[in-house]
Amino acid sequence: MTKRILIVGGGTAGWLTAGYLAKRLGADLPGGVAITLVESQDIGILGVGEGTFPTIRRTLATIGIDEADLIRRCGATFKQGAKFVHWRHAPGQGATDHYSHPFQVADSSDGLDLLPYWLLGHGGPENWDEVSNPQKKASDRHRAPKLPTNPDYVGPLNYAFHFDAVALAGLLREQGVKNGVRHLTDTVSEVLLDAEGAIGGVRTERNGVLDADLYIDCTGFRAELIGKAMKVPYRSCRDVLFCDRAIAAQLPYARPDDPIASYTISTAQKNGWIWDIGLDRRRGIGHVYSSDHGDDETAERVLRGYLGAAGEKADVRHFKFDAGYREVNWYKNCVAVGLSSGFFEPLEATGIAFAEVSAGMIANLFPWGGDYETSARQFNANMLRRYERALDFIKLHYCISERRDTAFWRDNVADTSVPDSLLELLDRWRFRPPNELDIDGQVDIFTEASWQYVLYGMGWKTDLSAKAGALRYHEDARRAFAEVQRQARYAIANLPSNRDLVAYAQTHSFGARAAA
Repeated sequence: MTKRILIVGGGTAGWLTAGYLAKRLGADLPGGVAITLVESQDIGILGVGEGTFPTIRRTLATIGIDEADLIRRCGATFKQGAKFVHWRHAPGQGATDHYSHPFQVADSSDGLDLLPYWLLGHGGPENWDEVSNPQKKASDRHRAPKLPTNPDYVGPLNYAFHFDAVALAGLLREQGVKNGVRHLTDTVSEVLLDAEGAIGGVRTERNGVLDADLYIDCTGFRAELIGKAMKVPYRSCRDVLFCDRAIAAQLPYARPDDPIASYTISTAQKNGWIWDIGLDRRRGIGHVYSSDHGDDETAERVLRGYLGAAGEKADVRHFKFDAGYREVNWYKNCVAVGLSSGFFEPLEATGIAFAEVSAGMIANLFPWGGDYETSARQFNANMLRRYERALDFIKLHYCISERRDTAFWRDNVADTSVPDSLLELLDRWRFRPPNELDIDGQVDIFTEASWQYVLYGMGWKTDLSAKAGALRYHEDARRAFAEVQRQARYAIANLPSNRDLVAYAQTHSFGARAAA
């Protein structure tokens, strides 16, 4: 008998999950899983988060999205990491205060670990992000991560995308239907539970009762299935991540040929921070802040001040959120994906990444034989660990800051707001840098390289003086650091600008098709 999945809710998370599962579970095959997605036209898409992880390339390729089509249809541009401004010091309290979290992993050609040599002062005066790989300097010059001749989703530098989230949801919907997903536009009026508390079906206004073997809740913050109907609790993390408000605006470029930033720019403020994301024709800019440390009117003035002269008349949207997650995301025959599962402030663009992770695990753990509980236990344990680790990583950006200019920053560096698990990591890293012993590749969505970029970008001191005598490859390290700088110069000279490559994709495909 054909297995059936019913996804309730669309948007980016719903259609990404639908299109991905359709491919992985054979929705277009006679023996595959039948997938239906029902979404209401009355419920809009949040459309604020516009950044992704490099994993999105593999996900989009699996779904069947053409890379140039993504750029044309979704205003997409190339993202090579994140740039953090004034996170270490308040404005005016230090030298040039910024660092980056590039997607490229530091790696010398012969496998030599360069970080210990940099920590001992052998890499020169520049920050770790600049001496370890060429991506930071290439991004500073607005370079793209690939050439027109590189195939879809392949380039010499690691990358992800910025895009219009509403447009991406539409593109994913179109491809999902091609992949075999049945699409219903309807409103769910009631979630029906059976005697054991599992979902027995959902009642819709036009299509009656829809039932399935597995239900996926993509209804966003409303969590209509997993939260409202099944009463699975939500764990707030406001005691760790204080921000609970956001104000968003869109700003056109002053000139059509203005450079497109190659990374998300995050600028710290007195009571939060501002994101600045460059799409092809506009910038998406927003202020994330804590309502416990500042009021909405002040936050809006801060955002408009950042926008400059154009900010006086810019339309803004206000949002409220509660940073946190469900410790149980697969309960009986229902799985929460996207905002119904959890949400952290968008500092490191974890939202879509968690949807990707969830879709991948559902595909791998799908209970073909009907053993839901076994799949649920593994799914829940894995997701819980991922959330806990991501929470630590985001808090890291705040808790080692040297800022003390407002109560927001003073509260963030207080040990009482830092999880014990993160305090343990920081204790380890007093005398050794983060390495593979601290990272679990099966659950961590951030590698040890990510932790290193943030840790040392924020000025953390790891004392390796006791180990200095055991490091013998000083000359090899010097040559490797010089090679990184050569690669940076080569990338700047040979890679197109972000805007030029985006313009190329408007009328061309990538790779072999580009030369045809």
